[in-house]
Amino acid sequence: MGLKDKVCIITGGGSGIGLASAIMMAEQGASVVLVGRTASKVEDAAKKIESSGGTAMSVGLDVADYDGVIKMARDVLDAYGRIDVLVNSAGHSSPHRKLLTTTPEEIRAVLDSNIVGTIYCTQAVMPTMLEAHEGTIINVASLAGVNPGLVGGMAYSAAKAAVINFTGFITSEFKNQGIRASVVIPGEVDTPILDKRPVPPSSDARATMVTAEDSAEAITLIAALPQRTTIPELVIRPTFQRDFTGELGTA
Repeated sequence: MGLKDKVCIITGGGSGIGLASAIMMAEQGASVVLVGRTASKVEDAAKKIESSGGTAMSVGLDVADYDGVIKMARDVLDAYGRIDVLVNSAGHSSPHRKLLTTTPEEIRAVLDSNIVGTIYCTQAVMPTMLEAHEGTIINVASLAGVNPGLVGGMAYSAAKAAVINFTGFITSEFKNQGIRASVVIPGEVDTPILDKRPVPPSSDARATMVTAEDSAEAITLIAALPQRTTIPELVIRPTFQRDFTGELGTA
């Protein structure tokens, strides 16, 4: 077990689950590549990891930019000579959560960040993983993709359901080729994405949620297991179930 000398790409690496996963993987000896739309965020995160003795690089990139994603994978190979793990953690929801209020621009943005980017990044790293006969893809979905509702929203729920389905497709297509595909399905996680809800949860509500670090522990566990072992799907949810009645909003 362990991630020593492994090269791990983490999208959504500037905050939340992605950042927590990058920090944890670096602590286990991995070289981590933090990918995020806001270059300054991933740059700061990489500097903090390196100042703590880890190895990190940052890439400011929108994962829905196919050419940029392909270049990112090539740059990582040039820098480290291998890609062992891809964590697809990038994603966001939309300001509007209902079918008739969500705009075309919001729908496209949510699909791009959650599922299109996940597919592009997987396409980019798969050739080198197949050549090595070894590789791990970890996709971060959501319980909204299993139990859709107004809290997660129409577009986000649909996108995360697609992420779960896509993970199964990877396993089906690349069976017995050394490729592991896992999907982590968190319930409510206290990350900055909650601030974008029509009615953001209170601090008391957030205190009952799964943390980004809790989710990162699950992701790191999957990545660090011996290659012979796969966790196809892992659900992580708060122990305490909340009443969302006052948080549905009108959006």
